[in-house]
Amino acid sequence: MVVRIGVIGAGMIGQDHIRRISEVLSGCEVVAVTDVDPAKAREVADARPGITVHATGDEVVADPAVDAVVVTSWGPTHRQYVLASIAAGKQVFCEKPLAESGQDCIDILESEAATGRRSVQVGYMRRYDSAYRALKAVVDAGEIGAPLMVHCVHRNPSVPGHYRKEMMITDTAVHEIDAMRWLLGEEIVSTQVLVPRKNANGVELQDPLILLLTMESGAIVDVEISVNIRYGYDIRGEVVGENGTVSLGEASPVTVRREGRFSGHIPVGWRERFIRAYDTEIQEWVDGVAAGRPPAGPSSWDGYVAAVVSEAGLEALRSGARVDVKLVDKPALYT
Repeated sequence: MVVRIGVIGAGMIGQDHIRRISEVLSGCEVVAVTDVDPAKAREVADARPGITVHATGDEVVADPAVDAVVVTSWGPTHRQYVLASIAAGKQVFCEKPLAESGQDCIDILESEAATGRRSVQVGYMRRYDSAYRALKAVVDAGEIGAPLMVHCVHRNPSVPGHYRKEMMITDTAVHEIDAMRWLLGEEIVSTQVLVPRKNANGVELQDPLILLLTMESGAIVDVEISVNIRYGYDIRGEVVGENGTVSLGEASPVTVRREGRFSGHIPVGWRERFIRAYDTEIQEWVDGVAAGRPPAGPSSWDGYVAAVVSEAGLEALRSGARVDVKLVDKPALYT
């Protein structure tokens, strides 16, 4: 079976997924697209024959030629298109965020739970990165004993002009929020934000920040968020356990030694660092759709928790206080 996919949103990540589905992955094809900018949707379709351009995302969902939906539109529209996909009985892959607020995510949880079957996957690609999967394998095997602390680093060389300090939590550190829940297999119970000396490269932005997450077990996660550090896109992680540590490997696959110095390569952006993770993520989702299986990746519950923890992080940023994370009871569908 070839899974026929409709894509809602033809911006940067949408076009990247269209390229991926059309040129890299197997068992799938893009048959429909829409964008708030009709010219952009038409440009994408003209470059790949066989793609129908629709005026709205709802039309993409309703198209009988579409088996499954990929949502890569502006964040505030995600709730609408995910709910429409659930109502249409079509599996939907939604890039983060699942919705703009925890309450909006609850609407999705309730709608999906009412069907009795998972149909939503949220785009947290770190779970598909080979280095993160190797890290989790060591933790799950108990090789370093119980995890006590996790040190995370999320550094960007720069960010665009529309980037605001709240996005350091909701757009940047949200990847660590999801990854830590998955890595340690437990929920986050509180957040706190520390504000170090300001980086002059950030202009008006308060950069960097340190986000502290307390896990159910009492383990502490610290996340350094630096988004104007200039030298490259650098993602690091180290788990400190009772009997040892395990960390992500160096970014560069090789080290060159010559003329009295050594050097390696640092990725310049997220697409370079996680390109294979994105490929694996969408391929595994497509394979599940083709087999008629519910999505096995990050669920609506995971999207909901990420939203609530992000909201707690924003409150902690504003207040300087430790803020508890308050979740609704987990529906049985996601246990």
